Amino acid sequence: MLTVSVKWQKELFPKVEIDTSQPPYVFKCQLHGLTGVPPERQKIMVKGGLLKDDANWATLGVKEGQKLMMMGTADEIVKTPEKGPVFMEDLPEEEQMVAVGHTAGLFNLGNTCYMNSTVQCLHSVPELKSALVSYPSQKSSDLDHTSHMLTAATRELFNELDKSVKPVAPMQFWMVLRKKYPQFGQLHNGVYMQQDAEECWTQLLYTLSQSLGSPSFSENPDTIKALFGIELVSRVHCQESGEESSETESVYSLKCHISQEVNHLHEGLKHGLKSELEKASPCLGRSAIYLKESRINALPRYLTVQFVRFFWKRESNQKAKILRKVDYPLQLDVYDFCSDGLCKKLEAPRQILRDEEGKKAGLKAKEKTSGSKDNDVKMTDVQRPSNESGESSKPTSKEDKKSHLTGIYDLVAVLTHKGRSADSGHYVAWVKQESGKWIEFDDDNPVPQREEDITKLSGGGKLA
Repeated sequence: MLTVSVKWQKELFPKVEIDTSQPPYVFKCQLHGLTGVPPERQKIMVKGGLLKDDANWATLGVKEGQKLMMMGTADEIVKTPEKGPVFMEDLPEEEQMVAVGHTAGLFNLGNTCYMNSTVQCLHSVPELKSALVSYPSQKSSDLDHTSHMLTAATRELFNELDKSVKPVAPMQFWMVLRKKYPQFGQLHNGVYMQQDAEECWTQLLYTLSQSLGSPSFSENPDTIKALFGIELVSRVHCQESGEESSETESVYSLKCHISQEVNHLHEGLKHGLKSELEKASPCLGRSAIYLKESRINALPRYLTVQFVRFFWKRESNQKAKILRKVDYPLQLDVYDFCSDGLCKKLEAPRQILRDEEGKKAGLKAKEKTSGSKDNDVKMTDVQRPSNESGESSKPTSKEDKKSHLTGIYDLVAVLTHKGRSADSGHYVAWVKQESGKWIEFDDDNPVPQREEDITKLSGGGKLA
């Protein structure tokens, strides 16, 4: 890593970092964010002439602290057209993106599609963005430095995405992510390797839970848990010895296990809540097989579901991908997977929802008791098939604005993996905008999509 200064017109940008393991095009993307000059317009003077996108840093002789000269004109500010009404279909694709309310795409910095797709899905959660806005720039004493830096980088990247129409180069975020979690910096033949989006999602949520839950920062230490945390209560039973126990755990996603019997998300979730484990039996004095059956005991606003497509293939000693098609709905009801206690808590909000739907259908709602209130229900969710999917339920009351979870989740985002291999392929994010329109985020190329095309993704089972 080198640090240089860049002179452009009358401005001087000190301490610009160059990752010499990446091609100069990545450096140009970084300068694009600083100056507004697109990479294709940049003329940077180095030893031997102009800096080429695919040049080898080792042969250029760039030194620590060196001043580089850059020429090029920044993008012009788009002026309001002096024309009459224009139909959206007649607009250029980029302007269509702005009209449906999307944010910018993210440049791929070298097999970083897993990271870009994860960021786009998380960026679609307004409550998370709100929590990050108030996150301080100064580290608290009870938080480690790299966790603070990654959280601050996430906040800044979200801000850039909100303000930009052009693609953003997530250089700072990527550098801090690799520093916090070195596995994302693995190299193969000098090139950064493809990584698992589910692992990136989980590690990032864990870091945000530590930072946003820091007592010195937040009055609500359970911000991330409220948004994404799922509490499971499990019955662990050994048929051989008759032993039985219960345990409670918190997770950030449900697992959709895929087998020959699984054709739909609901079936995969049912399989994922049951498992066998081998452990020591105090009664038998040896190892025994236990059956673990779990139920959901507390729900988050955004329910993440991981489609477990990757597994370790012993005969070939490598990670493989299950390509089976698994259908999923635009609306998921998890009531059947809930504990008895949670089902009771969900009954009243679900009745309110049924009454509201009855009114919309022109039917007479059931008579309410004197203590009940009319509620308007809004539901959102984040679902990410292939590696993961998530959803959120956010019913809000007209009168008291309090949230009441119903166990019914609407699909709002999907993260898919294309390709046969677990260690290659390509990740893409599909995100529902506030307008109700869907956008496919393929790195720096956002494209409008139809809602009916989202369910055809089949949980990331397609190859194309």
